[in-house]
Amino acid sequence: MGQKFYAVRRGRKPGIYRTWPEAQRQVQGFPGARYKSFATRGEAQAFLTGEPPKTTAKVASSSLATQSGAQTTATSTSEITVYTDGGSRNTGNVAGGHVRQGDKAAWAYRIELPEQVVTDSAGEWGASNNRMEIMAFLQALQRLVALDQTARQIQFVLDSQYVLNAVTKGWLSGWKRRGWKRSAGPLANTELWQQVDPLLGQFQHLSFHWTKGHATNQGNVFVDHLLNTTMDQMGSTATNSRVKPTGTPAKQPTAQPANQQTVDQSVAAIRRILQMPPDEE
Repeated sequence: MGQKFYAVRRGRKPGIYRTWPEAQRQVQGFPGARYKSFATRGEAQAFLTGEPPKTTAKVASSSLATQSGAQTTATSTSEITVYTDGGSRNTGNVAGGHVRQGDKAAWAYRIELPEQVVTDSAGEWGASNNRMEIMAFLQALQRLVALDQTARQIQFVLDSQYVLNAVTKGWLSGWKRRGWKRSAGPLANTELWQQVDPLLGQFQHLSFHWTKGHATNQGNVFVDHLLNTTMDQMGSTATNSRVKPTGTPAKQPTAQPANQQTVDQSVAAIRRILQMPPDEE
């Protein structure tokens, strides 16, 4: 195998590197990193100067996931990077235990557009971790549609194998084909998957990347901290109110979407965790 050239267009120190470990240090954990490997230095240099990429990310709608498989590795040509996460403080998380009505749960997403960063989070009582993971993914898709970003190269980065496999391994299309049922029985959170399915078909270029949760990926750490902050603000008195599948919070003052102060606190906490300096202008 010939020597490769790794071009880092957006990272800690943009440039051309001869080994992957060198390039990896420039992009790992860097929000919105853009990089790619090439067979020649000329191609790498063209990528650095902004020449249009010669490759196109695979479309990952539920219909195509079964036929060809969605892309599940980091996509260097992505114009938009989206981080999603969901969580539940399950007090019944013991052998034979289940989520209880008074357990806090929340979802969060972070959309890194070329010109701005868009975030959101909201809470729900008595919801499972999987439900919140789906909700975060659904909410991010809906926001991207609202922002008219369906034609751009978009990479989703998430730590949920459940959501990732449903989209990239054809599980979603299989559930739909069986009347929204699993081969082994009922499908949990059917109403959320039924909303995800048509949304995926609206996007032209989606790719997916799994990351280890709560580790060193700055975007993943951000959304994890944001959803935990949301749960912290939910108080201690549970009600039967839930966040609607469409993402509109029910009328419960203890579970509100994250405000800018919460987001700023999350950013500060992430930098302390990762010991990273503020982004340079």
